[in-house]
Amino acid sequence: MDYSRLVKAYDIRGEVPDQLNTDITRKAGALFIRLTDAPKIVVARDMRSTSPDLADAFADGATAAGADVVMAGLGSTDYLYYASGKLNVPGAMITASHNPAKDNGIKLCRAGAAPIGEDSGLAQIRHWLETDDIPEPANTRGTLTHNNLLGDYSAHLNKLVDLTGIRRLKVVADAGNGMAGHTVPAVLAGLPIDLVAMYFELDGTFPNHEANPLEPKNLVDLQARVRETGADIGLAFDGDADRCFFVDERGQAVPPSAIVGLVATRELAKHPGGTIIHNEITSAAAAEIIREHGGTPVRSRVGHSFMKALMAKHSAIFGGEHSGHYYFRDFWNADTGMLAALHVLAALGEQDLPLSELVASYTRYAASGEINSEVADVPAKLTEIEDVYQQLDGVTTDRLDGLTVTLGAGRWFNLRPSNTEPLLRLNVEAPTDDAVEALRDEVLALVRA
Repeated sequence: MDYSRLVKAYDIRGEVPDQLNTDITRKAGALFIRLTDAPKIVVARDMRSTSPDLADAFADGATAAGADVVMAGLGSTDYLYYASGKLNVPGAMITASHNPAKDNGIKLCRAGAAPIGEDSGLAQIRHWLETDDIPEPANTRGTLTHNNLLGDYSAHLNKLVDLTGIRRLKVVADAGNGMAGHTVPAVLAGLPIDLVAMYFELDGTFPNHEANPLEPKNLVDLQARVRETGADIGLAFDGDADRCFFVDERGQAVPPSAIVGLVATRELAKHPGGTIIHNEITSAAAAEIIREHGGTPVRSRVGHSFMKALMAKHSAIFGGEHSGHYYFRDFWNADTGMLAALHVLAALGEQDLPLSELVASYTRYAASGEINSEVADVPAKLTEIEDVYQQLDGVTTDRLDGLTVTLGAGRWFNLRPSNTEPLLRLNVEAPTDDAVEALRDEVLALVRA
């Protein structure tokens, strides 16, 4: 078994049963207790057909190791983070997010939803699995209890964002047959919202489209339904519903960077002068807007473990990524697409402008989106390109996350290596589409030379 292909940078994820099975998951449960030394943990799962057996196996390994296990049942990943935060115990979420139906996985966190990534525990778990260093069963087996926290989760979110006084909104939500079909009705129940449900049937085979709204093709059905129904807004969730993407009343996708700016202004209104984390790929407009509203922007590497670490370090009130992950201090620094959705619904419903006009002031630049290029020697290529641009006047470079080159006049680009493949990922931003295309082509010529 090649555990390097199973235990990844942020979670455990692979094909069932060839890479991940109940035996490995049972071992992972025991190793999780060794890692955290926790007397009690909480486990939740998504809707995949293999998730119930894997959840039971993980719990079996954990109880054999002597820990008490709370089985929280079906839920989104942010539901698991809520349970971990509320109960103040480590947690395990059985999910493969937006991966194909044949896959499954485990997302882990410490008590209070603190992240566990490669540098904070996953590498150790991988080593134990590789060496078959599995603990002997404890003298006293832990207990197993069941506790559905969906009502508490919903009440907590609604306490953080009050929608009871907004104007009535028609909202189309596309769950992609993922966990949002379970959580969205609970959270939005009783609010002044006419909900149009799309693909709310829990089905881990994803019969309608991939549950990955980062890919434009997976937004097409939602965009059409928003236009057909005359809805005010569309919401698209990924498979484990920890990410949310937005579509305006015209059926146009709203850039996640604009959502970062919008939610940041709302959080700064509650917490004046607060710090807000944004990742390296987020639009430069986000940092500008944060400063204009009295906040302090702090850049982060891409990825939830880096974002959450900086959230904790700076006691940040909010954090956002270009990939649709949004983090909240009021939610144990964890990412929750549902809470971001409530903020956007509140901002829309508290005034009369349509969503397209509301977000226009948060969208200041054009962007290329992510463009991948295969490169034989990634470090050498980054150094080569950095050397080219360092020769130019008024250009700055940094290596916070890959290579970022800022050229002035609102133009910048980032080249970031893939964690798993010999790829460079290019993101370009500039004031106009023409300027983006020119800079994109210039950089790609160097990357692919």
